[in-house]
Amino acid sequence: MGGKCFFFAGGGTGGHIYPAIAVAEQIIKLEPDAKVHLFVSTRSIDARILTQTGFEYTPLPAEGFSVRPGKLIGFCTSFLKSHRIAKRAIAESKNAVVIGAGGFVAAPVCFAAHKLKVPVELLNVDIVPGRANKIIARWADEIFVQFEDTAEYFAKTKAGVNVVGCPLRSGFDNPEPDICYEQLGLDGNKKTLLITGASSGSENINRAVCSLLEKLADFAGDWQIAHLTGAGNYEEVRQMYAGTKIGHKVLDYFDDMPSLLSAADLVVGRSGAVSVAEYAAASVPSICMPYPYHKDRHQYLNADKLVEAGAAVTVDDLPERKETAQWLWAELQELMKDERKRQQMVEACKTIANKGAAYKIAEKVLSF
Repeated sequence: MGGKCFFFAGGGTGGHIYPAIAVAEQIIKLEPDAKVHLFVSTRSIDARILTQTGFEYTPLPAEGFSVRPGKLIGFCTSFLKSHRIAKRAIAESKNAVVIGAGGFVAAPVCFAAHKLKVPVELLNVDIVPGRANKIIARWADEIFVQFEDTAEYFAKTKAGVNVVGCPLRSGFDNPEPDICYEQLGLDGNKKTLLITGASSGSENINRAVCSLLEKLADFAGDWQIAHLTGAGNYEEVRQMYAGTKIGHKVLDYFDDMPSLLSAADLVVGRSGAVSVAEYAAASVPSICMPYPYHKDRHQYLNADKLVEAGAAVTVDDLPERKETAQWLWAELQELMKDERKRQQMVEACKTIANKGAAYKIAEKVLSF
């Protein structure tokens, strides 16, 4: 295999795959002869995202860690299988670099690289590192983080820690909102409310928004909705929109998020590390509804970065759905009515947006 080969490892959610794609795009831009290959999970979202990119990829049978006896055996078995597959591929390349992008897929690949004495780079975009990244950090030569707060978690590692921001796909440099409007059949004369639960969707966000459709009809003259449901909830949400008076487009997934976010005037969504970086890069005001079930509550910490800058407000995803919907409606109607407030949030986004991280990381890994 000629030229340097960059193996990326991570998957299971867009939050692991999109940063890897962003860095891979810049590597090829800077070094067209470089080879890129991604090791991902067997989840359908991985293939759906990657088939749009042209990058080669290998699904690995890796599973998430669990202390339950039955699942622990499955984890160990899948780890060893994934390790062997990755080790064989990496060993065949005479000039390899491995870049972990987080999640249960990354660990066996990075461990294989460590055993082969191949350079290991690590992307960590969450404020609080996940379990896999804490382990991989022991083998890493360099760790790239989005937030200053994250550096302390890697203080005891031998790796260099670089605060560079979140790697974003090249589409954020040149979004095409007008083409996006045309593709989705949206009205260019109306403002757009975007609802998204990230790449896999969010049942709780879907139901909260759908419970407000009758009230949202009051904005039908000036607003429309683009709603990304996630594959598992598309049909249910589509039926809930039947007969609603406000213009809408319901989709299970949309690949060109740079253009769709740039076309939006307000977004309601989760606050994963990639999502908050994308909201800022697209200069779109946001109502963040952090995923409430992580032990470290890192999506709340991510959202706080936008809130502190004045670019977002937060609504809790509460156990009582009615309370969640009431809180969401209070924030929605205020922001949909107040164009001046939204414009202030747009300007706040511009103060914290960071679109250069992928290029900086690519430059660094090309030097190994």
